[in-house]
Amino acid sequence: MSNIILIGMPGAGKSTIGVLLAKALNYAFIDTDLIIQNKTGKRLYEIIEEQGINEFLNIENETLKNVEVDKTVIATGGSAVFGKEAMEHLKKNARVVYLKLGCEEVVRRVKNITTRGIAMQKGESLQDIYEERAPLYDKYADITVECEGTTIEECVEKIVKLLYI
Repeated sequence: MSNIILIGMPGAGKSTIGVLLAKALNYAFIDTDLIIQNKTGKRLYEIIEEQGINEFLNIENETLKNVEVDKTVIATGGSAVFGKEAMEHLKKNARVVYLKLGCEEVVRRVKNITTRGIAMQKGESLQDIYEERAPLYDKYADITVECEGTTIEECVEKIVKLLYI
């Protein structure tokens, strides 16, 4: 497998861990949220506010299913797992690593819900999206890494060890 795909809830550390993991593996790094922002010229929350969640998810799916890279760590948005075509495309040439956190820790870490660009309906809580997404993270994961109570460096070490088992 030439790529590593990071999935998980907002606040799990996909972007932060991704950069360090890429350095550890001598891989390139991309953050698909940034690709979407560059492609649309808008921040994620602006896309969600202006076009709605369904259109945002369509944009995310289309963007991810066109990612063609090699030897790259790819940090996805938390909602990437809703894009079946995108996930199938990414998995063809990658191992998918689920950065798992408990819901309480996600809530503790994620403070800027409105400006972060989280794909959630009005009235939904982080608990609601956690319960909706967790089965999809489990479904697509080749490797699950428990990140609760560990430092970023410890998470990277765990991932590297699991990749080479």
